[in-house]
Amino acid sequence: MTENDARANDIAAELEALFQRLERTPDFDAPELLAHDAADALLMRTAAPQLLSDAGEPPAPGSLAIIGDRHGALTLGAAAVLGARGIRTHQDPLLGERALARNADRLGLSETYSSHPLDASLLSGARTVIMQLPRGLEALDEIAWAIAQRAHPDVRVFAGGRVKHMMLAQNEVLRRYFGEVKAGLGWRKARVLETAVPRPVAEPPFPKWGVDRELPFKLAAFGATFGGPKLDHGSRLLLSTLRSQPPAREPKRVLDLGCGNGVLAVSAALTWPDAEIVASDQSEAAVRATALTAEAAGVSERLVIHRADGTEAVPDASIDLVLLNPPFHTGATVHAGVAHRLIRDCARVLRPGGELRIVYNSHLAHRPLVEAAIGPVRQLARDKTFTVLAATTPLANLSGAPRLE
Repeated sequence: MTENDARANDIAAELEALFQRLERTPDFDAPELLAHDAADALLMRTAAPQLLSDAGEPPAPGSLAIIGDRHGALTLGAAAVLGARGIRTHQDPLLGERALARNADRLGLSETYSSHPLDASLLSGARTVIMQLPRGLEALDEIAWAIAQRAHPDVRVFAGGRVKHMMLAQNEVLRRYFGEVKAGLGWRKARVLETAVPRPVAEPPFPKWGVDRELPFKLAAFGATFGGPKLDHGSRLLLSTLRSQPPAREPKRVLDLGCGNGVLAVSAALTWPDAEIVASDQSEAAVRATALTAEAAGVSERLVIHRADGTEAVPDASIDLVLLNPPFHTGATVHAGVAHRLIRDCARVLRPGGELRIVYNSHLAHRPLVEAAIGPVRQLARDKTFTVLAATTPLANLSGAPRLE
């Protein structure tokens, strides 16, 4: 065994030991969900020769940027095992940021990295970028453009993922922005794409704008914005019920929980001109898109937008109407747990007599939970894919005393 082989084995063993100590908290957790995967390990093993000098010295501070680190495996692996410092990290989901921060604090590595938006503060001068491939091609397009435009001209990018989620179209996106793109060998059902030689592409691909004949405003989206610049089918069905079966009382304060591109929040603002609209999402791309959609529709002064975990930014019993089109996955894993958590959150923020209006994939059968968490339920619409329910909170608490508005 050569010295390089021995060092590679040591790195692999150290990474595995580190990964076993990572937690997903405060992100949604379940026994079948882990804070790392094989792509994290393969990315670190593949990038290590680029990051370490021939003498084994760590990379220069500030030379490494990491994108899409789910719960800290990449950032903390680079810090703890490869000795990297001044790492710049971007995670679109807020809960990913918080899980990384929590893991870093537990491991004594909080000072080794800083979190950044997907802009020059993240990428300027970066010579190595390590990234988990995003689920969508649009998100990859925005990330690849940002790296090619803002990183060092000699930057080398290591982009990894599970083989079952990878596609040839990802290579095509990367070739728009890099002169060299090559695929490494698969390992434990993971693979790494390596790119270099950024191409000069002046115009940013985002934000993108879309129009829909049923909407009197246009929709903005960034690469990681759910639904893109379109009216997704579930939201379309929910909006149709607001027109045909409006809430029993006109809402004074509306919450769009998981606002995405802002279509529900802006529709509510136009439907109820005297209402205050709160929009919340843990995705940075969603919050930015909602702000642009609201500005283009002329209602931005009536929207309060939070990048937040669920309803954490909303006071108790302060909302008359919650509009919810919940996710049915966490990362790339289909799981109803995130939606369950959001439904339960709604009970705290709704006023007495307030309404949750939710659309969801019909096969997920959320109705029993909605009824248990909120109150009596009515089915307002159903098609071959989606169901829309309205649930109303009781006007009195359990003791029979009236609840205050």
